[in-house]
Amino acid sequence: MIKGIIFDLDGTLIDSMNIWCNIDRAFLKENGVDNPPADVSDKVKKLTIESAAEYFINNFGLKCSVKYIVDRIEELVRIEYEENIPLKPYVNEVLDILDRKNIPYGIATATYKSLAEAVLKRLGIYGRFKFLLTESEYPRGKNFPDIYIGGAERLGFSSNEILVVEDSLHCIETAMKAGFVTVGLYDEISATERDIIEQIADYYFESLDKIESIL
Repeated sequence: MIKGIIFDLDGTLIDSMNIWCNIDRAFLKENGVDNPPADVSDKVKKLTIESAAEYFINNFGLKCSVKYIVDRIEELVRIEYEENIPLKPYVNEVLDILDRKNIPYGIATATYKSLAEAVLKRLGIYGRFKFLLTESEYPRGKNFPDIYIGGAERLGFSSNEILVVEDSLHCIETAMKAGFVTVGLYDEISATERDIIEQIADYYFESLDKIESIL
């Protein structure tokens, strides 16, 4: 029986993954990399923000600090989070269902905390979540289960009573290994991982509203 839910943010609750693909390339071009690899975002999406910055420095010979890269990328994407990024379909409807069923829920995200707060507040749903956990509190990122375990502690339930909803393969693998029930959610950017996600996740849905069928 599902007693609580931990949602991912980007690609799960908000339609933002294309932004990150474009920003990685824009940042590299801004810093003298004329033809960034088309798959650069695929290579760094499993990394923490700081590790991604180190990857850029080591692989493209950038003459700037990790802090500069972290701060600059946050600056480049801020306007999108503050003004443009929309909710994915059915988010409010699903949250209404969870409220009616008294199922608590929170967010675990690899996104900058300031950006996550900004987009959630603009979209009017920030106050609905029991918690917002980011790499600020869990710096090892989603390749390790710390952030999901932290969410479970805040929900007050065991991992096998909590649904983790993610669009990315490596996040689903991490949550599964920690004993959580998992939902793979379709997103265009992670579509190349779909076959594997469907095989390993407990459930796979094309859209968020299908979650009601397993509550």
